[in-house]
Amino acid sequence: MIDSRLAAQRKAMGNLPLDRGLQKTSTYIVPCFLFVELVIMAGTVLLAYYFEYTDTFPVHIQGFFCFDKAYSKPYPGPEDNSKASPVLVYSLVTAIPTVTILIGEVTSFFVKTEGAQEKTIVTADCCYFNPLLRRIVRFLGVYSFGLFTTTIFANAGQVVTGNQTPHFLSACKPNYTALGCQSPLQYITERRACTGNPYVVASARKSFPSKDAALSFYSAIYTVMYVTLVFRTKGTRLMKPTLCLVLLSLAVLVGVVRVTEHRNHWNDVLAGFVTGGAIAVFLVSCVINNFQPTQIAMPMPPPPPPQQRPEPSIGLPLLSLPRVESPLEKLSGLQAPGLPYSEIT
Repeated sequence: MIDSRLAAQRKAMGNLPLDRGLQKTSTYIVPCFLFVELVIMAGTVLLAYYFEYTDTFPVHIQGFFCFDKAYSKPYPGPEDNSKASPVLVYSLVTAIPTVTILIGEVTSFFVKTEGAQEKTIVTADCCYFNPLLRRIVRFLGVYSFGLFTTTIFANAGQVVTGNQTPHFLSACKPNYTALGCQSPLQYITERRACTGNPYVVASARKSFPSKDAALSFYSAIYTVMYVTLVFRTKGTRLMKPTLCLVLLSLAVLVGVVRVTEHRNHWNDVLAGFVTGGAIAVFLVSCVINNFQPTQIAMPMPPPPPPQQRPEPSIGLPLLSLPRVESPLEKLSGLQAPGLPYSEIT
């Protein structure tokens, strides 16, 4: 029945090849990719660079209380000395989703049948866009965009709020005598209150939200949703939950390390988790439609022509002749039931 239906659709399309009917022709993918998406991506990367490595956006300077114990934790050293250093975190958030998506898409491409694969012809009949390459570029491109977007949101929150880290006073090294600190309730608002390294002091004013926690949780949520929605494993029931829990545990571990090393507060880490998770869920559900393939509408065959009523044959019209009753019918009608024939006559 399926073969007959496909044959009928092929006939309705004008005897085109069957694969041509299952392909999606688009003349806007290449122009939109070159002049819209790449421009947006370049602007996002540039904005993240200005937030991260320049002083274009100055940090808001907040005051502090004298001898505040919440900001008097010992200085843990540079970020590179952390157990969850930025190099390690950035490597994990880049490598784990990339490897997972590559494995998933290559496996899915070779497992699916030819008719179930997504196909797209770019710019009419000029070229054929491989569905495997198209899906990989789409998913990794959206992931990269979300990675830089998470960085921008985290850096913007740190610059706007200017919340201090738990080791702020150890990095600031304020001169309490010159500031006249005599009571822990005295609030210091002088901009030149710190005598420590200006670069270290500026870094100690960027605590809310935690950027490392936001990036790690964004990477974990994006990868977990990909594994959950794309992988189809019928043989084992524990592979996907185990992989998802491992990814989430790594993200949570990054936040725990940030707190135990006195580099962030708990609320900073939780705010980072919410920021990264919200961006990942938004991109997966609203931008790439839960990793589902593009639905290609099959051309509907034209409706069959309306059935015409048969026309009467041209000839003499039928004449209605009078009905003539036979003598036997009259005789049988006059005969009463149960009476002999001799009585009637």
